Amino acid sequence: MSEKPTAIEEACVTLGLRMTDQRRVIARIIADAQDHPDVEELHRRAVEVDDRISISTVYRTVKLFEDAGIIERHDFRDGRSRYEPVPDEHHDHLIDLRNGTVVEFRSEEIEQLQEEIARRLGFRLVGHRLELYGVPLDKAKTSANMSAKTSGETPADPADKG
Repeated sequence: MSEKPTAIEEACVTLGLRMTDQRRVIARIIADAQDHPDVEELHRRAVEVDDRISISTVYRTVKLFEDAGIIERHDFRDGRSRYEPVPDEHHDHLIDLRNGTVVEFRSEEIEQLQEEIARRLGFRLVGHRLELYGVPLDKAKTSANMSAKTSGETPADPADKG
């Protein structure tokens, strides 16, 4: 792990939260995660760095970070809470129901439609969370989208999938 503080660590300092070595390890694991790990997975990764980190320490730390607004909790219908840093830029999620993979995406068309719907119903939209659940149409499209995700590109608009 690098010596440069992560955005999570910086947010903790800004908020006056005490940063123990164990909290720092957990913060860095969450910040570096390319997936949306649950507490058990965070614990598994944390003990690879420091085998003295208990599962209860991970639970307490995740709760502290979530309550402070530093990380977000998601429930993707798989019976476990999964976490990610609060993003700098809004994005939505597409969850593969076969293997639990979470694909982050952004669609300006969806964003505009949500704003329009809220306005038509007499509301000003102040936030939202969109989670799409699906199964892959075929292996080639899934592989292409997962490659785009890991390369940092925004996968194709789900509406274009057919």
